Amino acid sequence: MPDRTHTHGKRVSRITQAQHPLDMLTPDEISAGRSILEAAGKLTETSLFPTVLPVEPPKDDVRAFTGGDFDRRILFVVLEPDTGVSTEYTVSLGTGAIVDERKVASDVHPYGQPPYTWTEFMKAEELVKKSEKWQAAMRGRGFTQEQIDLAYIGPLAPGFFDYEEEVGQRMIRSITFLRDHANDSQWAHPVEGLLTTLNLTTGEVVSILDEPGIETASVSGAYDRETIGEVRDDLMPLDITQPQGPSFHVDGSEVTWQRWKMRIGFNQREGLVLNQVSFRDGDEDRPILYRGSVPEMVVPYGDTSINRYWISYFDAGEYHLGKNANSLALGCDCLGVIHYFDATVANDDGTPLTIPQAVCMHEEDYGVLWKHTELGFKPDVRRQRRLVVSYFATIGNYDYGFYWYFYLDGTIEVEAKATGIVYNGSGVPGQIEAHRNEIAPGLYAPYHQHIFCARLDVEIDGANNAVDEVDAVRIPMGEQNPYGNAFTLSRTRLTEEGGRDAKAEVGRTWHVVSKGRKNYVGTPTSYQLVPQNTPSLLADPEAFVSKRAAFATKTTWVTKFNAGEYWPAGDYPNQHAGGAGLPSYVNGEDVDGGDIVVWHSFGPTHFPRLEDWPIMPVDRYHFEFKPYGFFDRNPALDVPEVSEMGGSCCASDAEESSCCGSGEPRPAGNDDAVPAEGGCGEGCTCDHGRDDEVPFFGEKPKA
Repeated sequence: MPDRTHTHGKRVSRITQAQHPLDMLTPDEISAGRSILEAAGKLTETSLFPTVLPVEPPKDDVRAFTGGDFDRRILFVVLEPDTGVSTEYTVSLGTGAIVDERKVASDVHPYGQPPYTWTEFMKAEELVKKSEKWQAAMRGRGFTQEQIDLAYIGPLAPGFFDYEEEVGQRMIRSITFLRDHANDSQWAHPVEGLLTTLNLTTGEVVSILDEPGIETASVSGAYDRETIGEVRDDLMPLDITQPQGPSFHVDGSEVTWQRWKMRIGFNQREGLVLNQVSFRDGDEDRPILYRGSVPEMVVPYGDTSINRYWISYFDAGEYHLGKNANSLALGCDCLGVIHYFDATVANDDGTPLTIPQAVCMHEEDYGVLWKHTELGFKPDVRRQRRLVVSYFATIGNYDYGFYWYFYLDGTIEVEAKATGIVYNGSGVPGQIEAHRNEIAPGLYAPYHQHIFCARLDVEIDGANNAVDEVDAVRIPMGEQNPYGNAFTLSRTRLTEEGGRDAKAEVGRTWHVVSKGRKNYVGTPTSYQLVPQNTPSLLADPEAFVSKRAAFATKTTWVTKFNAGEYWPAGDYPNQHAGGAGLPSYVNGEDVDGGDIVVWHSFGPTHFPRLEDWPIMPVDRYHFEFKPYGFFDRNPALDVPEVSEMGGSCCASDAEESSCCGSGEPRPAGNDDAVPAEGGCGEGCTCDHGRDDEVPFFGEKPKA
């Protein structure tokens, strides 16, 4: 049943003991796993932990699980910073033993390094600022000692270019930015022509590019209230309350809402994971997704300058999206009656780090669900609503929001939001450049892309699926089209693993069909993937980034499910030569039936504009996964009118009191549901906006 006691503000689920094999890791589990490694003598005083992830059990074991004990396994990637050697350890908490151990092959082709730790970023800044060559380069540009001391060093993954001094080594590059004061923007004053390359293992500054000549941009990057000054005074408060509580119910990691059921997961690499997503049809929970996430993205830059040609963020594989997740704030990141989930990741030293309120869940009104008006009759209209499950991560200058929307009609939408601060270089004011745009005097933002990759481990009515590629087709005028108005569709079954391109001119979609179930007109039940039709990777096919981010060269991939194939750019994209992940998961296997995975790439090609400075308004990019013959009819016919829910009313005339044209009087009591002062009414004992902690399992909220 929905939580009727939670009418405003927030509740927080904090996992303390895992009760299901797909639950996110707990602090105690991470600590226990680390202790196993320590007891086995696998750690030193300086060991770093770039990656700590849950190892998911076989699907059959998960499906058969009905409660009780289970063997939690955890993957620890341990880096020894003095040697640069990394080792994967898989530990069993059930047996207290290491069950697998293997060295990360960073020193042999195609190389690849674990993601960076925060400790290494701080080390990089320290090494650069201690470098006499860097200090000389700064003084040579006329900067004062105060400016040198205040400078920000922006360390980034160096990419891969087969440079002899870099292959197989743990490298990092840094661009320098001036700051006018300690709280100044870190990104507003890039020092052009100064690039430092470091070996993190040896602590050596391998090279410093020093090409002075371009004056550092001096335009302000501030956007704080004090700097902006006067703000709008005519934007009125918009408060969202649900006097009877939200429509969702949370039981541990399991969420039910309006026939939807799913498990909320989270890990430090890919962030939010949705497990075992199903829709209740009659008395049956029909499976749709076994697992859904956005496990990788790449941000390739199109700037040919020596300062930035190498930049191509792999935000999950090089930096970890989940570890860099934000703690979300009520009324700011999420508006309404909110349920938060805390998430626990591993700190650099392998100890647990809890991110409070990492995942936000709430309901949103989303306009009209369906409507029709017959001449002479009252209109029939229902309101659409969606369940929103989201998180935000900050990777350097950019902030990314990942939103999963679940609709009353069975549609799933995945949206990525990009905001933050565009990456800049300095240039000659007023000069037109081929690969970047002047967004403020002397400040140039390179053209770049943000290509996200969603992984949909589909199970449309079970784990026996196939994919049809569906295009609109023109019919030439003639015997089959005598009036010239006809068109049809083509349906092509994808029988072998591979990647496919979007094709906007034919409205290309992909239907994931069940091979074991048909609807009542005799066609296979299916879900339709509807792309937004944005460009794929624009880099030349021979470019290193095209080999490293091959997943981004196609819109949609279909592969056979194989355990361990989670990462579109491979296990270790950092300094990897390329070819891992997709398309290496493509081995010619038959995908016409059985357990398959659909991967979908989407996102903006960004030509920055003046309005993106000093902070960028959110850009939104998405795709839909919607029922296509999955149901026998509109599954949202039973959504009640607004008046039947005892909620707010709509009327055709301001003086009338009817709800949605029903002619019925407005339900009594609604005028008192939300007092004008924003309280809960007589007898309220609430501390508005307080943190009502709810145990993750077992105990239900008290009425």
